[in-house]
Amino acid sequence: MPTSKRINIVLPATTIQTIDRMTKPGQRSRFINQAVQYYVANRSGEALRAQLERATVRDQDLDRQIAADWFAVDHETWQQLDEPKALRKPPTRGEERSTSRRSIRR
Repeated sequence: MPTSKRINIVLPATTIQTIDRMTKPGQRSRFINQAVQYYVANRSGEALRAQLERATVRDQDLDRQIAADWFAVDHETWQQLDEPKALRKPPTRGEERSTSRRSIRR
């Protein structure tokens, strides 16, 4: 175990009460050390990057499935947008609505 060094820190009374509730007498330093190590391991930029990388690998099959599910819809939409206007079917009477005041008053 690396050498330990004594430091003085100031903590709110409620934090000290929480530490005392969570530890056995004489174990505050060990508890604080473990808490700091856990925090650093889970909150540092490198730790977050590693978590994202693990999630990417873990979820790759799900991501591929979602992409495959939406591919047909996406492909159809792009085909419609790429199709020249002259080749598109004209809208039917039900789809075509007039916005003139006369047709709205009915």
